[in-house]
Amino acid sequence: MPLTAPSPLVECRDLRFGYGNRPILDGVSFTVPQGKVTALMGASGGGKTTVLRLIGGQVRPQGGSLRFEGQEVAALDRPGLYAIRRRMGMLFQFGALFTDLSVFDNVAFPLREHTHLPEALVRDIVLMKLQAVGLRGARDLMPSEISGGMARRVALARAIALDPALVMYDEPFAGLDPISLGTAAQLIRQLNDALGITSLVVSHDLEETFRIADQVIILAGGKIAAQGSPAEVMASEDPLVRQFVHAQADGPVRFHYPGPTVDQDFGSAAASGQGGRR
Repeated sequence: MPLTAPSPLVECRDLRFGYGNRPILDGVSFTVPQGKVTALMGASGGGKTTVLRLIGGQVRPQGGSLRFEGQEVAALDRPGLYAIRRRMGMLFQFGALFTDLSVFDNVAFPLREHTHLPEALVRDIVLMKLQAVGLRGARDLMPSEISGGMARRVALARAIALDPALVMYDEPFAGLDPISLGTAAQLIRQLNDALGITSLVVSHDLEETFRIADQVIILAGGKIAAQGSPAEVMASEDPLVRQFVHAQADGPVRFHYPGPTVDQDFGSAAASGQGGRR
């Protein structure tokens, strides 16, 4: 009897969202398969972090459908939303540790906030999570006493403290030196496979992200410009995708923000003395 593939952990269908009159997502559809590392990439302002906020229910879609473990996120009441958030872990850009709490207490925070476990068990879980990221020995240090790379690993231990089904990473490699960056990428892949979780990584670091991802989704202009394995995306002939993955300065994504023509700004407008705002 053939095995059936597990249902996707996250399903987006014709997803639409914008801020004011500025559309960010315009009919976006994709799935995040269970047990895999999915990378969400694209130029700045393309809606990547907005997708993470929509999955977590911080904002609601203005059209389409977004399901987590089969549940329509926008239809959940507050208790239902809190329940699915406990099934998610989040690693914020630059870690976002509580500066007045020790490394140990940062990782213990979600356990103490969302469970009624005895403190002895909380201690064991925290030490196991810190061991997984190589920082059990740093348990008593404060965030100000550790490096940026170590802080990112502490934040990762905190993100997996409740054994979530989904871990979302918002620019996990930003600001890291090459050694810390490689360590962080390796940890994401190893923990994903060892714990059987699902990972959604928002990143601009092509080399490391493509190395650990099973699936890559590139957002551009409110749409999905490319979707597939890293090799498939790299081989894309789409001009915008090629500009992004090959870091080309010239292409569909322009250097100049849209505005009046040079003649309009420096010609007739300047001649009449009306070149700026009043």
